[in-house]
Amino acid sequence: MTTEAPIDLHALADELLEKAAAAPAGRGARTLAHPVDGLRQTVIALKAGTELSEHESPGPASLMVVRGRVRMVAGEETIELGAHQISPIPDRRHNLQADEDSVVLLSVAVPQRAPGPDGPTRRNVGG
Repeated sequence: MTTEAPIDLHALADELLEKAAAAPAGRGARTLAHPVDGLRQTVIALKAGTELSEHESPGPASLMVVRGRVRMVAGEETIELGAHQISPIPDRRHNLQADEDSVVLLSVAVPQRAPGPDGPTRRNVGG
């Protein structure tokens, strides 16, 4: 079994916050390169005051705050999250607002791929 190198979230958070500071939109992101069938994870950095405007729910998903404070607003519902807190993402249109420089980990359930010519694509994660 091959394994991907561990990801240092603190170092990645620092790197993405630097990119966010230099970006006109005030954000930076990287989708993690550890393919696991059924899961896509993206680390997103937002400068304080930056908003990801209202958008559709990605489907079954959760948001974990690595650093900072954010608010998810879906209609009348507001979910406030601080560092090391996690929440499911509302299954409806919502936005995300950074109350301070923040880094979040977005985990989205995605349909599993069909087996390729070399066999199943599911990795044996448990050993």
